[in-house]
Amino acid sequence: MARPLLDRIALVTGASRGIGAALALELTQAGAHVVAVARTVGGLEELDDKINAAGGSATLVPLDLKDSDGIARLALALNERYQRLDVLVGNAGILGSLSPLAHVERKDWDNLVAVNITANWQLIRCMDALLQRSRAGRAVFLTSGVAHMGRAYWGPYASSKAALEVLVRTYAAECATTSIRANLFAPGPTRTSMNASAFPGIDPLTVPAPEEVAKAIVPLCLPDCVENGKIYNFREKKFLNFRTPA
Repeated sequence: MARPLLDRIALVTGASRGIGAALALELTQAGAHVVAVARTVGGLEELDDKINAAGGSATLVPLDLKDSDGIARLALALNERYQRLDVLVGNAGILGSLSPLAHVERKDWDNLVAVNITANWQLIRCMDALLQRSRAGRAVFLTSGVAHMGRAYWGPYASSKAALEVLVRTYAAECATTSIRANLFAPGPTRTSMNASAFPGIDPLTVPAPEEVAKAIVPLCLPDCVENGKIYNFREKKFLNFRTPA
């Protein structure tokens, strides 16, 4: 089996379950040492067992991404141990409440913004110097098609993903003359607990499994990925093009 990420360091957030766990395993099978970040210790330990059984290696980091100082400490630890970071995957996110905007509680809004936007900004802020030291730093953040829909009752989540897209595309533009490439990945409906919460009436067997989605994310993490500042739409199996203002 080809191992295009051999000896590379990959950080994955939300790695204890779903797409994050599946991707962490895929990256280790491609040769990377994965730094798996999540709040749930039990889920991280289960992931570690699977990675070890597959002959890979991982570092487990129990961390709530709302802890901005914790993200900064993680960057310092990675710098001390590896002096670089080759792959950053911002997968962690929360759905929040699906309700009219006027009914959304302030604490729920603040919590969603903290996880879906602020944490990813802090990851970019703290990990950028480490990605710059990689020969081919790759950053991938997961988004959602609802960011472009204006769908009723999805306001907080959709707004957070729209903001994330601008954040990542801005970072990509700032990195255009460097060895870093930053992109977004829109998985669409996937067999995860978040999708089940949003669409409880849908048969989970009718949507792709996290393992299938994870395989499609790996190419964006590879050194030979040349795309930058784009969204890969998993359902359409292609990159979406953005209109550049004149």
